[in-house]
Amino acid sequence: MIKSALLLLLSVGLLLGREWFIDYELDAYYSNVGLYIGLEEEAIPDAGDKSELEIYTGLLREWYRPRVVVLEASVNPMPIAGVAIKKNARSSYDNLQLSDSLNLVQVLTAGFNDPYALSLFLGNVVTFSEEGERASQNKGYMGFLISAGHYHIRHNELIRDNWVEVEWKIKGDRDFSDHRLSWSFRVGGRFHDNPIITDTWYLSLRRGKVDFTGGESWLDNAAFEYTVDFSQKSGDALRHFLIAEKNFPRRGRSYAFALGAGFIWDSRQLYRDEALEGSDSDRFQFMLRPNFIF
Repeated sequence: MIKSALLLLLSVGLLLGREWFIDYELDAYYSNVGLYIGLEEEAIPDAGDKSELEIYTGLLREWYRPRVVVLEASVNPMPIAGVAIKKNARSSYDNLQLSDSLNLVQVLTAGFNDPYALSLFLGNVVTFSEEGERASQNKGYMGFLISAGHYHIRHNELIRDNWVEVEWKIKGDRDFSDHRLSWSFRVGGRFHDNPIITDTWYLSLRRGKVDFTGGESWLDNAAFEYTVDFSQKSGDALRHFLIAEKNFPRRGRSYAFALGAGFIWDSRQLYRDEALEGSDSDRFQFMLRPNFIF
């Protein structure tokens, strides 16, 4: 039913669309490809050299008038690799158990609740470009996002779960030859058909920057993300996710090595099945996230 609704909306968007383009993002932890469809002429305008404040103020003024549909397919390679290692190479997985509550594979792959998703965005998008740069890589957008999938990841294991996530987001991406800046603010809810997983509301903030000229401060090559999930029934905080990253760009080149460290705290109320590992107690998970940005 979910997939049928998404395909129906996509078909309507293609019929009504007046301009479109495909964009993608490759990353070890989160990769995606998106089809952008404009519902009006100049539905995806170029903001040129406007300031970010002007860009997002303009998006907020037009919140009630969505002009762009985006269908996105995403996959999380490292979390999928963690599931594959635990399932197909269990002895090697167990050999990487550093303590009773710490496994190296979990440390490197934690932080994503699902292996893949199909998403539909409805809202407004603007591009902002500099001479010689690809405009589609530099976007500011605001609107509503509906995502769906069939599995949930818990301790490098797949749990069958038809889930739906609905969120409102405002996000910006600047990807130029000498620097990259991205940030987002999201608020929404996730709904599960598997009764052992608690439905939640969440709030999420992310900001990251890479300066290939070296930068003048620590923040010029750093990133952070914080997400908190609340029970839809009780309002209790069920999950805290926090990660901080330091980027190490190669001066004069368009790539960087990134190293992130953080933690996930899960409440025992997040899962309602004692057969699940760790579901009968609060759990703290340390994260280490090496990555390449290119």
